[in-house]
Amino acid sequence: MQAPPTEPANADNAFLYGCRTAFASVFSFVIVFTYIGFGALCHDYGFSVGWSMLSTALQWAGPAQVILVTALGSGTALFEIAVAVALSSVRLLPIVVALLPLVRTERTRAWQLIHPVHYMAVSVWVETMRHAPALPRERRIAFCNGVGFTLVSLGVVSTAAGYYLQAALPAVFGAAAMFITPISFLTSTARNSKLLMEKIALGLGMVIGPLLALSKIEFDLLWTGILGGTLAYGVHRWRRTRSAAP
Repeated sequence: MQAPPTEPANADNAFLYGCRTAFASVFSFVIVFTYIGFGALCHDYGFSVGWSMLSTALQWAGPAQVILVTALGSGTALFEIAVAVALSSVRLLPIVVALLPLVRTERTRAWQLIHPVHYMAVSVWVETMRHAPALPRERRIAFCNGVGFTLVSLGVVSTAAGYYLQAALPAVFGAAAMFITPISFLTSTARNSKLLMEKIALGLGMVIGPLLALSKIEFDLLWTGILGGTLAYGVHRWRRTRSAAP
């Protein structure tokens, strides 16, 4: 946990501190290159630049956006697209649940959590979990909003840049840019895994995921999370029960 250089005196200062934190984060680099690739992808599938930028601002989930664009472009039924996008975004629920107790206070209203919840992605979650504990609790929502607003803004601008640069970019660049996101998420998750249960879940995911994908099992990502998380939690419970035994 890294303490801020000076404690924010008010919510505006906390918001600006969040903006500076986002700009200094490696995720700003990741977001720029990822959404340049996404913008180029939207251009290839014939979507307008306005639609592409709005997708980033409103959806703000790279994997789900790729699923949406490729599925719409290939003529997939809307119901199937909705299910696929929803399943790909289920991964965001645990980080929202983990974040809210950290940033909210007893006086926090529900509407004040709309922006932090919308901005919540692995990038925003990692930076907030790293820096927010060093801030006064009443400044944490503003800080989280600063991080999220900055990274979303970078994503929107980069989407437009990738859209117009598509003709000048080789096709392999778009694929490589999109690949940066899972690699950055993997390294960030590994760095922030403190508990043994978290490390076990990460290790099991790296083993189970490729096996299910190679076996061409449907919903392989979903099953990877269920199996890896359940086994890791089972080990955690077993260790806790064993240590509590006389």
